[in-house]
Amino acid sequence: MTDTSRPKRPLSGWLILDKPRGLGSTQAVGAVKRNLREGSYAKTKVGHGGTLDPLAEGVLPIALGEATKLAGRMLDASKIYEFTIQFGEETSTLDTEGEVTQTSSHRPPMAAIPAVLEYFTGSIEQVPPAYSALMIDGKRAYDRARAGEQVEMKTREVTIHSLTFPGALVDEEAQSAFATTKGRPDPYDPAAPLELADSVTLVAHVSKGTYIRSLARDIARALGTVGHVTYLRRTRAGPFTESQAISLDSLNEIGKGAGLQDRILPLEAGLDDIPALSLNPESAQAARQGRIISGLPQPDGLYCATLGGVPVALVELDGGSAKVVRGFNLPDVAE
Repeated sequence: MTDTSRPKRPLSGWLILDKPRGLGSTQAVGAVKRNLREGSYAKTKVGHGGTLDPLAEGVLPIALGEATKLAGRMLDASKIYEFTIQFGEETSTLDTEGEVTQTSSHRPPMAAIPAVLEYFTGSIEQVPPAYSALMIDGKRAYDRARAGEQVEMKTREVTIHSLTFPGALVDEEAQSAFATTKGRPDPYDPAAPLELADSVTLVAHVSKGTYIRSLARDIARALGTVGHVTYLRRTRAGPFTESQAISLDSLNEIGKGAGLQDRILPLEAGLDDIPALSLNPESAQAARQGRIISGLPQPDGLYCATLGGVPVALVELDGGSAKVVRGFNLPDVAE
């Protein structure tokens, strides 16, 4: 029996899923589609705003309806991850799924880790993992790697906005331990025992295109050992945080009849860094038709054009004229 209380129009907005480990991003999109269908919602276009590996967990923005037009912006957004590096073994996949390819008995001093992190902050060169979704001559890198091919990954530039070690020691102690690991004399107390690290958990705020598994590999090597990722959680994706995320169980409740009122975020939640541009009905109609709007006093830049608080289009303002970048088909307030 169809639930006549459900909206007849396709939904538009964001569902922020706290993706559990073991679930792929495509599977998560499928789970949303299934629950909307079982919950008697109108057929709605669904997409995700940034792939999260099956072994990773955390914030996965799911775009609904008109919000799918913003999914590309989510791919370009910066992300924050919490991850654990296990020292002593490097694997083919740089995580727990792969075979061990290198081992080391060396364990870095805990106090050395903060001093190394500064070398991985800012703009850095990074070699992506062979087991990644990057295309090489028309084929995914991980497909080539799984087929036994030697995959040569090209270096790329990424930005690490911040890289922190919760509970890090004071600078002097960190610098002293780092000097010891590099074979230089320790000006403090070389006889004092150092606490060695079997693993470490870090927090990284990174640009698009950054591979945390590669970052973990390179940090371990800089510390004179090898390592791989055993835990990876995304705590922020663009404007969306884990405090806004719902569990898979909560998602499944939607399919059993639970409402979406306190679960779905509006389309404009994905545009929190873009100023709003309020239009009158005539200008809004022009924007919907893809026409240029002239005579605007606002500074140049990207705006979210609205009518009565409802997003109409993303527009690029240049010299007082606004050109539509992406239009939205949302109902007016009066509808």
